[in-house]
Amino acid sequence: MINEVTAMITINNETIATIPTLHVVKVDLQDNKIPTIFFLHGYTSAKEHNLHVAYLLAEKGFRVFLPDALHHGERETTLKGNKRDFSFWEIVLTSIKELDEMKTILTQREIVDENRIGVIGTSMGAITMYGALTAYDWIKTAVSFMGTAYYETFAKAQLLMIEEKGIQLEPNAKEKVLNQIRPYDLSAQLDKLAGRPLLIWHGKEDQVVPYPFSEKLYHELVASYEHEPEHLQFLAEDKTAHKVTRQAVLRSVEWFEGHLLTSKVSS
Repeated sequence: MINEVTAMITINNETIATIPTLHVVKVDLQDNKIPTIFFLHGYTSAKEHNLHVAYLLAEKGFRVFLPDALHHGERETTLKGNKRDFSFWEIVLTSIKELDEMKTILTQREIVDENRIGVIGTSMGAITMYGALTAYDWIKTAVSFMGTAYYETFAKAQLLMIEEKGIQLEPNAKEKVLNQIRPYDLSAQLDKLAGRPLLIWHGKEDQVVPYPFSEKLYHELVASYEHEPEHLQFLAEDKTAHKVTRQAVLRSVEWFEGHLLTSKVSS
């Protein structure tokens, strides 16, 4: 009976810093200060869609938080379709800001080990994660599922697609978006990573967030990780489009277990 209780995992729907969030953790660890991971979902997705990953992480002893992004999940509004497409970067920038707000509140609750915090994201969530790495050194390790750190390049391609649909953008709208995202463009400030462990996964057939973004980032980072090559890994899967595979999920769990759980990361 004791073993059954300690293995139980609880899922709570909480509001943290006004953000609807799923909180996943082992029952016997729920009041402890333990390693914590934030999982950021993709565009048009919601927090519930990644519970299988959170469960596997919680089994290992992590506390996992899955927030709903702006205009998604419980925060979904009438803003959909093309209008939500144009709000993509507003959503990303809001999530970056809210990530820090959540972390502040949770550390005040003394349930998060501040020296062992990780972030994982899928697609838009991975893009958000890359931006957060430029702003917060409290993120000790990260995982990208089919994201891109090349904010400006990706944004220009997105805006061009919107225009090709015949949608008229407001004057200076394009430049306004680019100016807002530029401070969080990790590709232009790779030194901000400072050797923090990073796992990059991408399917080679991805047409939503093109695979070459991840391949290019990896090659640009290799030299800066030469003294700790185990802190950087790039996984590419053949015949895989814009969908996270089970292999990727299992590898991400191993990554956090190895870089965040087994040994205390120094602040």
